[in-house]
Parts: sequence; C-alpha cells; structure tokens
Amino acid sequence: METSAHDDHLPTPAQQALDALAVNAEDQAALDTLAHSDVLVPVPDDAVDGEGADATTVALPILEQPGGDPVVPVFTTEGEMTELLPFVSRYRLIPLGALASQWPDEDLSLAIDGSSAHALTLTSQGVRTLLAR
Repeated sequence: METSAHDDHLPTPAQQALDALAVNAEDQAALDTLAHSDVLVPVPDDAVDGEGADATTVALPILEQPGGDPVVPVFTTEGEMTELLPFVSRYRLIPLGALASQWPDEDLSLAIDGSSAHALTLTSQGVRTLLAR
C-alpha cells in the first residue's frame, strides 16, 4: 500500500511545535517554527467578496469563549479547521508571525487548533511577544 506525500496522520511542523510547547512553553525553537508557519484564518461565509482582499490586511474572525472572552481561531490544517468549524468553507493562508506582528491592541486571544490535543491559546500580549518575529 502506497501513501501519499502528504499523509494526514503525520503532524505538520507547526503541530510538532505546538506539541513541544505543551511540554515546555519556553521552547524557543518551537516558538520560531510556529512563528514561521502558515496558518489558516477562517473567512466567514457571509463575508462580502473582496472584503479583506488586500494582502496586507485580514479581517479576523472572532468567537466568544464560554466565559465571554473573545478569541481568534486559526488552524494548522484544513482538517483541524473542519473539526472545530465545519460550516466554514473559505480561509486565508497567512504566516503566523505576520499575523502576530499586526495583532490588535485590544484584549483578544489567539487559539491555534482549538479542538485538538495540541491546542494552544495565547493572550494578546503573548501573541505579540512570542510570535511577532
């Protein structure tokens, strides 16, 4: 039996970095890998075509956490996105470090692969200090 070059069961470098950070939140190599990884940023289906088409800006999808805290969900793979947000069919692929470097000043957390075993949620300060490279 042959396997394809991209086997969905093998973790991506970003997922491996998330796993490493779950063990050691100060792992600089893992933070660097994560900052240089592309993530999928969901585009709501009700977004107007052309909205956020400017390559230098992105409309952040914001979800309310059960406690009421706003969070922006991003994902390392389409499978991870479908697991948590099956109703979202469009996304933008953005380097996580570029997203972090433009992170808003408001109190807005970032959730990476929110429903997975290697999920990571960062505060707005954590996003700017750890991932903006």
